[in-house]
Amino acid sequence: MSVPLSLGAVAPTATSASSPLQVATQPGPVLAIGGALRLDHATVWNRLVQEAGGPGARIAVFATASENPQRTGERIVNTLKRYGAQAEFIPLAPKLRGVDLAAVRDDPALLQRMEGMQGVFFSGGAQELITASLQPGGQPSPLLQALRALQARGGLVAGTSAGAAVMSEWMFRDAQDVLAVLKGRLRDGHELDRGLGFAGSHLFIDQHFLKRGRIARLLPAMYAKGYRFGLGVEEDSAALIRGGEIEILGARGALLVDLSAASHALGRPHFNLRGAALTYLDRGDRHDLHTNTTTPHPDKLAGRIDPRAADFKPSVTRVPFFPDILGDNAIVHAMALLLDSPEQEAKGLAFNGRALLERKAVSDDGGHDPDPTLGFEFRLYKGPDTLGHNTGAWGGDDYSVQRVYLDVTPVRLQSPLYRHLKT
Repeated sequence: MSVPLSLGAVAPTATSASSPLQVATQPGPVLAIGGALRLDHATVWNRLVQEAGGPGARIAVFATASENPQRTGERIVNTLKRYGAQAEFIPLAPKLRGVDLAAVRDDPALLQRMEGMQGVFFSGGAQELITASLQPGGQPSPLLQALRALQARGGLVAGTSAGAAVMSEWMFRDAQDVLAVLKGRLRDGHELDRGLGFAGSHLFIDQHFLKRGRIARLLPAMYAKGYRFGLGVEEDSAALIRGGEIEILGARGALLVDLSAASHALGRPHFNLRGAALTYLDRGDRHDLHTNTTTPHPDKLAGRIDPRAADFKPSVTRVPFFPDILGDNAIVHAMALLLDSPEQEAKGLAFNGRALLERKAVSDDGGHDPDPTLGFEFRLYKGPDTLGHNTGAWGGDDYSVQRVYLDVTPVRLQSPLYRHLKT
């Protein structure tokens, strides 16, 4: 039996791909950076300063998640100053020697300085250090309340990697092995935990997304927590989120997942999904979650690709099979090739290759894999509203892809994966 997903984090009227999303007004923007942001990436840093108020903007820097917060904080402060901001390092970090976390987050002088801040920046590292420091025991500290007040008066909340993960109400805490999550290892307080919710309740945010094949963990998390929309931001890229509007900046892009029309087969022991809608937003693209529509970068408007059009001339003859659909950018590469081909579907596999080759029940993070021959087929296919845009003006074939659909089906693989031929 296949039933529609019950999406508790969205309005109950959001039942179709075209239905609007009711998103509460969000006064101050969120800049979620996918990690590995270059310090010389002027597009992102300049926009960060601009959104905080322009040259001279006062930005509080939190290296709370960092293993070496002093060094990380100084680097970010110096970078922001180079791009015109007035940046201040906030010494709230468990890894910072001699720090009294309670004294810092309750410091009246610091809370008063926060009233004059126009933006905040969270570094990368371990996101659970951010949440534990700002909301100990799950309760918002005076400093976290000051950050919420900053956003309420229109201030910018930005973060990279771990600093991006905390932006949604739920976040990944420690889920490095994405295939283990797809196989069912998804527990509150372990793989998942409460975030800080700066991006609102309607959007789940993940980072290092395409590089590390993290769609495998995003889909189960969205299903478990009732999210309609999930946004996976790639490295050296950023998503500027203002209410229900998303703008992509940086080197690459982000994958938007929409589960409004997805369904799940009940009674099966393993994760499965049908009808998830995937949209790849490239740099310069915008997406409105209220209307669920994408506006591509102006350079791409002339390169519209409509597979249903009578004059459609595909550039790709055949779409290959993807033996590692969770590989570096593989899911987006498959989407682009499918869009620009005469074929209607593309398939790939997600599985534990090491366990199959070594015939050991070992997961990618060194833990135990209880079912090493369990894998998943990813089937991408075109729908009646699949559309895309392309440009060669940036030095290559750069695609934006709207609404390619995805089914995820558990499969059983052979062990060992292959055998040597006898000579």
